[in-house]
Amino acid sequence: MLESSIKEDWKPVLSDFEHSEAGKKIEQLLAKQKAEGLKIFPPKPYRALELLSAGEVKVVILGQDPYHGFNQANGLAFSVNKDVPPPPSLRNIFKEIKREYPEAEFRTGELEGWAKQGVLLLNTVLTVVEGTANSHSKKGWEELTDEIIAKVASEGRPVVFMLWGKSAQEKKKLIRKFNKDCLILESNHPSPLSAMRGPIPFIGNDHFRKANEWLTQKGISPINWTKHN
Repeated sequence: MLESSIKEDWKPVLSDFEHSEAGKKIEQLLAKQKAEGLKIFPPKPYRALELLSAGEVKVVILGQDPYHGFNQANGLAFSVNKDVPPPPSLRNIFKEIKREYPEAEFRTGELEGWAKQGVLLLNTVLTVVEGTANSHSKKGWEELTDEIIAKVASEGRPVVFMLWGKSAQEKKKLIRKFNKDCLILESNHPSPLSAMRGPIPFIGNDHFRKANEWLTQKGISPINWTKHN
């Protein structure tokens, strides 16, 4: 059953998924793994859709799948709970923001403050088994998250999409299908394995500044990237 805390304009998308073959497949998988005693993270996989409605989205940041360590993932891509040290990818995100906005200070890895300003922090896969990265990849979640991306794009409003790494960049065609008036920013993933490498290093990509400049040009209030929780 859909959680009542999910914003209203997401509910038709989630309801359709819940009744689809992909939705039933992932529901059965999660029930089976929980019955086997496996820990599934995050506790609230739809949290991004509770904090922000489709009509409020200004920026979409696409992640891959949730962190698989204990007490890390909290339902927002790249975000961790306040008492958890920021993982390497998030540290690089903070490093890039501080390069663009030297006054920035980051005390925790919780990114709820961005969501409340209009940033949809969406993983393309919404759950993971503890200790096993990509364990729920290609199990059905991608059908839902593609519909979420399409929903945002089809709203017809100016939206910035930050696509970091190959997995996120594969969504470019889907975005363009529904929205020609959007800003797509691409670079390598912020992971330490790729953040400084070509073709477009993450460090130095200026995505946060470029997003704000574009939003301002469109008459939309920019994101305060230094206010993250």
